[in-house]
Amino acid sequence: MDTIQILLSVAVCLFAGLMMTRVLKPLKLPDVTAYLISGVVIGTFCLGHFVIGGYVFGFNDKVAPVGTFALISDIALGFIAFDIGNEFRLSELRKTGKKVTVIGILQALTATVIVDAVLIGVHFILIKTTGVDYLPLSACIILGAIAAATAPAATLMVVRQYKAKGPLTDILLPIVALDDAVGLVVFAVSFGVAKAMEFGSLDIVSVVVEPLCEIVLSLGIGAVLGLILSRMENWFYSRSNRLSLMIMFVLLTVALTKLTFHIHGVKFGFSSLLTCMMLGTIFCNVCDCSQEMMERTEGWTKPLFILFFVIGGAGLDLSVFSKPIFVTIGVIYIIFRSLGKYFGAMGSAKMMHCDNKIVKYLGITLLPQAGVEIGMVNIIMADPQFGTTAIANTVRFIVLFGVLIYEIFGPMLTKWSLTKAGEINEKPITLNAQRLNIEDQLN
Repeated sequence: MDTIQILLSVAVCLFAGLMMTRVLKPLKLPDVTAYLISGVVIGTFCLGHFVIGGYVFGFNDKVAPVGTFALISDIALGFIAFDIGNEFRLSELRKTGKKVTVIGILQALTATVIVDAVLIGVHFILIKTTGVDYLPLSACIILGAIAAATAPAATLMVVRQYKAKGPLTDILLPIVALDDAVGLVVFAVSFGVAKAMEFGSLDIVSVVVEPLCEIVLSLGIGAVLGLILSRMENWFYSRSNRLSLMIMFVLLTVALTKLTFHIHGVKFGFSSLLTCMMLGTIFCNVCDCSQEMMERTEGWTKPLFILFFVIGGAGLDLSVFSKPIFVTIGVIYIIFRSLGKYFGAMGSAKMMHCDNKIVKYLGITLLPQAGVEIGMVNIIMADPQFGTTAIANTVRFIVLFGVLIYEIFGPMLTKWSLTKAGEINEKPITLNAQRLNIEDQLN
C-alpha cells in the first residue's frame, strides 16, 4: 500500500468519524458509537467495495487492509491505558481501593462462571437436539474466560466526552483497568485447560507461570519507566517540552511491550495495557505536574482516538451474520455475559456497601468489549495446535459477533447509566461554553 492510500484512508477516517457525529446528533448518541458506525460505513463490507482510480476511500482487503493500520490502534490503546492509570491516585485509592479490588475481581469471575455454566448447558442441548457438536466444551471454557474482560477505550471516551464526575465514575475506570488484568489471568488458565482437554496434556508453564510472569513484568517495567519519566519531567520547564517527553515515553512503552523472549522454554512477554497503565499510575503519583500534563494530552490524543474507533468499526466482520447457529450462540453469550457483569457488579457493590447508584448502574457500564478480547482471539488463532482447529474458528466467530454488538450499543448504555446516576449532563461541554465560563471567571 502506497503513501497516498495510507494518507487518504487516515483522512477519510477522521472526516467520516466527525461527520457521523453530526448525522447522529439528533439521536443523542455518544461520539464513540458514531465513530464505530462510520467505520462500518467506510469498511470492507460497504464503501470499501468501491475502488476509484486504484484508490479506495476507506478500507478494502486488497487495496487498504484494516490490519495495515494496527500501529494506530496499538498507540491509541497505549494512551488510553496511560490515561486510565491516572485514576489510580493514592489520594483516591485510600477511599476506594478496597472496593475497586473486590468488585473488580468478583464481577469478572461472576461473568466467567455464568457464561461457562450456560454455554456448557447449550453444548449438551445442541448435541441432543442436532447430533452435532457445534459448541465443544473447550470452546465454552475459553468463551467464559473472554467474558471476564471489559474494553476500557469506549468507557473512557464516554467519560471524557460528557465530563462525567461522581462516585460511579470514580470507581468505574479503576475497575475497568483491574478487570483486564483479571481477564488476562483467567484466559491464560482457561486456554491451558482447553488445550489439555483437546490434546491430553496440561502445560503448567503456559497456564500458570507465563501469565504471572507477564503481569509481574508488565507492572515492573511500567513502574520503572514511570519513575524515569517523573524525574525527567523536572529537567524541562516548557509545557510543550514536558508534553512531548510524556508522549515519547508512552510510545517507547508501547514499543517495549512488543518484545518477547524465551528462557528455558518459558515465554516472557508484556501486556501493553498493564504496562502503560502502570506508567500512568506512577507518573500521576510521583510527578508534581502530572495533573496539568494529563489534562493537556486530551487535545493531542482526540484525533488518535477517533482513528482508533473508526478503524475498529471498519474491522468489524459483518459476515458473522451468515451462520444462524453461531449467531444464536453469540446472542446467548451476549445475554448471559451481560447478566454476569450486571449481577456480579451489583452483588459485590452491595457487599462493599457502595452507594445505591453504584449498585444499580455499575454493571451496565462494564459491558463493552473490543481490543483485549480480540487480542485473546489472536492468541488462540496463532497457537500452532489449537489455532488450526474448528474450535478456534467457533470461538473467533462468537467473540467477533459479541464485539460487534457490544461496541455499538455498549457506549450508549454507559452514557445512559452515567446519566441516570446523575454524573453527566445531557449535553457535553463545548468549546464555546468553556470560553464563556473562562470569560465569566475573568470578569
